[in-house]
Amino acid sequence: MAIQAVQATRANASKNIKEKTHPTVQRVLERQARGDLTKAPAVLEANWLRELCLECGADDVGFVSLERPEFDKERSEILMSFPHAKSVISFVCKMNRESVRSPARSLANNEFHHVGDHITTTSHLIARKLEEMGVRAMNEPVAFPMEQERFPKSWLLSLKPLAVAAGLGQMGIHRNVIHPKFGNFILLGAVLVDRPIGYESQPIDFNPCFECKLCVAACPVGAISPDGHFNLNSCITHNYREFMGGFTDWVETIADSKNALEYRRKVSDAETVSMWQSLTGGANYKAAYCMAVCPAGEDVIGPFLESRKEHLETVLKPLQTKEETLYVVAGTDAESYATKRYPHKKVKRIKNGIRLSSIKNFLVSMGHVFQREQSKSLNATYHFSFTGSEERKATVVIRDQTITVEDGHLGRADLEVIADSETWIKFLAGEKNIVLALFNRSIRLRGPLKLLVAFGKCFPSS
Repeated sequence: MAIQAVQATRANASKNIKEKTHPTVQRVLERQARGDLTKAPAVLEANWLRELCLECGADDVGFVSLERPEFDKERSEILMSFPHAKSVISFVCKMNRESVRSPARSLANNEFHHVGDHITTTSHLIARKLEEMGVRAMNEPVAFPMEQERFPKSWLLSLKPLAVAAGLGQMGIHRNVIHPKFGNFILLGAVLVDRPIGYESQPIDFNPCFECKLCVAACPVGAISPDGHFNLNSCITHNYREFMGGFTDWVETIADSKNALEYRRKVSDAETVSMWQSLTGGANYKAAYCMAVCPAGEDVIGPFLESRKEHLETVLKPLQTKEETLYVVAGTDAESYATKRYPHKKVKRIKNGIRLSSIKNFLVSMGHVFQREQSKSLNATYHFSFTGSEERKATVVIRDQTITVEDGHLGRADLEVIADSETWIKFLAGEKNIVLALFNRSIRLRGPLKLLVAFGKCFPSS
């Protein structure tokens, strides 16, 4: 052992000598001796940093410490991707309003893609300039999140609540951030930095949203309710048809088709070309109409105040009367709404392509995909006990068209579900027959089967 220790010491000494004589190391040491290396300040000055961000392309900017309570739920995830993070730069870039408002979605999507690229460039420039002065900085991508195995939270940094915390606006009932000056015609960006910033932004003290409900009237699948309820499942299925699950459904449609003729019966030529356009030029939104009609914001509201009638006739009505295909999952609130509200639009039943990979994701997602109109006659408490590879207990209460999900078993259950976790996930994905699972007791029930059927109707997926 002593010989090994001596050998290790000699090896380290030799390594140190080699490092010190390396040209790169020598040049850095010489620059340090001359004082040529810029030492980044321990705290970034806020006014200087704001000007830097504006010069790089941002239209407004705010600063938030990672220690703020707004980050409590995702701080650990942020630090996993960038362990040096101490502060976050949040910024917005404006969009051209008339392009977003156009019923021609090619114009609207081109604007989304262009400004998205601008956001990416801006955050890249900010991070690069900070890095050049010795500040560790990481620019968050504006591209659609890639960590899909984590659905429904498949992103690393939640840009909307960050923008609110940074004083760049408040959330409207359409779930878009509304900037007090630019309205909701903005896209969001962020840069993480490794040191504090001299001034922290605070949320603005009012909400630019004045609940005109035009977003409610504009949404073709009823994702936004007058009382402010938001149906994420409806929005994802239609507006994000060419993102995420919609693409999965399209691929499976190809795989399930016997030949080209059968495929063409299921998918129109226009739909195929649109999917190709999304693959080559960036995924296209089908109906960001909630953003298009929103009149909030100092720079935006003027024409609306001058003539609400003209705003309705020239902005809202063309979107409502447009002939288009609305994508819905069978048995959902969206299907009921779209069929009744827009008889002149084609309503197409599809699978949303969303498959959950874990019990954790199943429990988290329920609140997002719950269909409250399908739960009108249901008032029940469910106890879930998952066994096997992922052990978990949970209580789900559906009452008065609302849902709550809690860890553990709380109160008295109307139905107890004991299930092998892998079997349950396969059942949700349509890969496991519920009757067979009940027969072989990989899924067991204590209570009436009809309550499980009623539960399933609240979460249709195909």
